[in-house]
Amino acid sequence: MEKKFYLSQTDKKIAGVCGGLAEYFGVDSLLVRIAFFCAMWFMGIGLGFYLILWLLAPKKA
Repeated sequence: MEKKFYLSQTDKKIAGVCGGLAEYFGVDSLLVRIAFFCAMWFMGIGLGFYLILWLLAPKKA
C-alpha cells in the first residue's frame, strides 16, 4: 500500500502540516515542530516550506 501525505485533522496547531508529516514518517509531531522552528530560525526556509505544504497538501477525507 502506498503512503500519502495529508494534512492532519487531529494533530494540528495551525494547519496540520507538522502533524501530517509526523504521521507520514512515524515520528512524534513535537520533533517535526522543533525541526520546522529550527529551520525557520537558523536557515529562514522553514516558514516558506510550511506555507507551500499548507497550500498544496490535500486534507484527509
